Amino acid sequence: MSQILQNARAYESLHGSDIAPEQRPAFHLSPWIGWMNDPNGFSWYGGQYHMFFQYHPYDSHWGPMHWGHAVSRDLLHWEYLPCALAPDMPYDKDGCFSGSAIELPDGRQMLMYTGVRHETDANGQVREIQTQNLAFGDGVNYEKYAGNPVLTEADLPEGGSRYDFRDPKLLQAPDGSYLALIANDQQGEGGRILVFRSEDALHWSYVAPLASNRNRLGLMWECPDFFRLDGYDVLLASAQDMLPKDFEYHNGNGSFYLLGHCSDTDGAYTVESDHAADYGIDFYAPQTVLTPDGRRVMIGWMQNWDTCNLHTRWVPWFGQMSLPRELSVRDGVLCQQPLRELELMRTDEVRHEDVLIRDEEIRLPGVSGRTVDLELEIEPVGPVYSRFAIRFAKNGLYQTTVSFRPHESVLKIDRKFSGSRRAIIHQRRAKVRHEGGRLKLRLILDRYSAEVFVNDGEQVLSATVSTDLSAKDISFYADGEVRLKAVKYTLQA
Repeated sequence: MSQILQNARAYESLHGSDIAPEQRPAFHLSPWIGWMNDPNGFSWYGGQYHMFFQYHPYDSHWGPMHWGHAVSRDLLHWEYLPCALAPDMPYDKDGCFSGSAIELPDGRQMLMYTGVRHETDANGQVREIQTQNLAFGDGVNYEKYAGNPVLTEADLPEGGSRYDFRDPKLLQAPDGSYLALIANDQQGEGGRILVFRSEDALHWSYVAPLASNRNRLGLMWECPDFFRLDGYDVLLASAQDMLPKDFEYHNGNGSFYLLGHCSDTDGAYTVESDHAADYGIDFYAPQTVLTPDGRRVMIGWMQNWDTCNLHTRWVPWFGQMSLPRELSVRDGVLCQQPLRELELMRTDEVRHEDVLIRDEEIRLPGVSGRTVDLELEIEPVGPVYSRFAIRFAKNGLYQTTVSFRPHESVLKIDRKFSGSRRAIIHQRRAKVRHEGGRLKLRLILDRYSAEVFVNDGEQVLSATVSTDLSAKDISFYADGEVRLKAVKYTLQA
């Protein structure tokens, strides 16, 4: 074990325990100490789930990337393990970037990750040279492969950028060979996902592009994942510098999915549709795992690159993962539902039926808190109402709002009064399906976040909030007349 990795492990062991449990999310994974971004190596190995993540233990701001590590048996209660990878080799001295994990026939777990080293070009500009590398381990300790890097710019097809070549996703083909899907920038056309193949997981060769951007969705694509689900082949990726497409995408960096089919003859991927993976403010770089009982579960980094480095240096940790979400395809849409195990954490049910709200804001007895699972069904009484809103993490000073305007079919999340002191992204909107103002919502709150699941997961809006935990009120408002059904649970971790 290198001295750099030893130092990281010693630092996190010494300082992570300084953070009180109540200062963290109750059931969303956050870093033991310091900075967290992309999920990496999301996998089932050794009888438990493993989540690695982009990690800078020494600061709550982005820095030289390590791989943090945590394990869980239910994806909701996590145990921290020592830092798995550190930037300690010439090919990754400036960062161990994102990647994935797979179990080998001999029982070892293999990690494939992007190593970064800085190089100054002829114009004096510092560029990141990105290569793909391997490490092997037992679920706690990992040794980097002596033959690293296993893929370099020499393995790229014509036009491929050595500076944007990253985030390998490992898969196993039906014939037992290994596949790696890797994001790469193609000059003049934006991102694409390349397929590489190996018989032994050590020696890799280029096969073909799986999908190419051709300047349709943002510029560079990152963090691919690919799986078969409900008769579709689904590609997940995250795009930099996106342009809005009606309500489908927002400006900046965001995640999307493609639904399509791979040819049985030549493997060509035909795309039928594309949509945003999340319509809220904070969601990026999702990865999925296939659970032992056959569910496809996704977790993303619940943060936005445009707002993530505005906090002060004294904050001891930054970054958290989304709820684990069970995926399915329904009516041509990738639907997301909170992991069903979350319901085992429900306590203190409070139920309100046939609540009438007319041109007023109300509170309901027993409905408050910051670790909450709240199911809502709303419908108009007489003419369709103009607006319905839920306000939470609320007191006399703060609130975050989810509001719906049925005449526009627009659902909005807005955190401008959540305690933000910066001109950051405060709101996002989504076009949602409804029947004459009838809408079904499920709101999950966990101290510093809100996730809104629409119509049994047809769409999700995720956002982080930094509101003081003393703000616990929840209220409901209608412009017009609404009949509301509300079922609230406290979530006990």
